[in-house]
Amino acid sequence: MNALLVTGMEGAANCAQALQSTLGITIEVAAGRRAALSALRKQEYDLVVVDDSLADADPSGADPLWEAIGMAQPITVNFVLSGTERVAREIRTALRRREREQEMARRAAAAALETELKSTVAGLLLHSQLALASEPLSEPVAGKLRLVADLAGTLRDQLSSRVVAN
Repeated sequence: MNALLVTGMEGAANCAQALQSTLGITIEVAAGRRAALSALRKQEYDLVVVDDSLADADPSGADPLWEAIGMAQPITVNFVLSGTERVAREIRTALRRREREQEMARRAAAAALETELKSTVAGLLLHSQLALASEPLSEPVAGKLRLVADLAGTLRDQLSSRVVAN
């Protein structure tokens, strides 16, 4: 887990070091928006902590920074009013929220994939059974269709048992 701390305050390196030891994550310091943009171009971060004073001083000038953050979790903090413990708490909260969101996204993707698989298998089973019931088929073709129908039925049963198990 790596984070970028964007602040022009004195003692930013000490703050980053204290946060690293408290949270157990790697924290890089950028002294301003330009340095932050440069760092964001070089590396992807999980978390970007931005000093309120940098964000609020020139809101339209901060837009490129917000755009460059990408998939990182953004946090704004007033370093003048916040101590290291409060910043650490904000970071922990943001990381927990990010983990919950990622878990929800994984579950939604798995459910969508499972639904798609079930639909495809049901279609395969239906079409193979319809083909078997139609006009007389040569024995090799009928045998292959029975095999496809059996495989599709087995897949359907495995997908259904997986749903019951969950």
